[in-house]
Amino acid sequence: MSLRKKVIALGVIAIMATSLYGADTPKSKKRQTKAGLYVDSKEALDFIQKNKDKLVFIDVRTRPEVEYVGYTDLIDKNIPWHFKTWDKWDEKKKRFLDKPKNENFVADVEKVVKSKGLTKDDAIVLLMCRSGSRSAKAANALYDAGFKQPYTLVDGFEGGKSKRTGHRDINGWKNAGNPWTYKLKKEKMYLPENN
Repeated sequence: MSLRKKVIALGVIAIMATSLYGADTPKSKKRQTKAGLYVDSKEALDFIQKNKDKLVFIDVRTRPEVEYVGYTDLIDKNIPWHFKTWDKWDEKKKRFLDKPKNENFVADVEKVVKSKGLTKDDAIVLLMCRSGSRSAKAANALYDAGFKQPYTLVDGFEGGKSKRTGHRDINGWKNAGNPWTYKLKKEKMYLPENN
């Protein structure tokens, strides 16, 4: 085989290897990120396993979501993108407002990254929320703070809503059959003494 053919073959292998992970760019602009790094729930377990030495897996959902909907013990930490408030009602969305934003989010992620002996340059940060919107915002905040590889789990923990059922049963971590539980581990939860 000529040198040119070997170089082409290696290039094809490299392209195939990088495309093993990388869900399509979400159609919704609010789920797109500046880094353009996406993983879906079907490929997530393999992605986590193959990158375990450099991976930091953060669940950015609120503490009530984690407690009442469940979580995966594979996360390194729950660091909410924002907190739940119970004193303001959103009439349009028919739910309580999701505010205020966690002003310590980036610093809290930096602590987890550092605790694993990693840096912004080499850490692969996988972010998961309910359905992919908050994790995209969180990925953009980390990218703006200098993180080189902020990935978002495009379909989140619960996935998208089905028009037929009105429930989040289309895709997502839980619907992909990935491991999850209601049994929380204190050290992985967002508590003042753990941050």
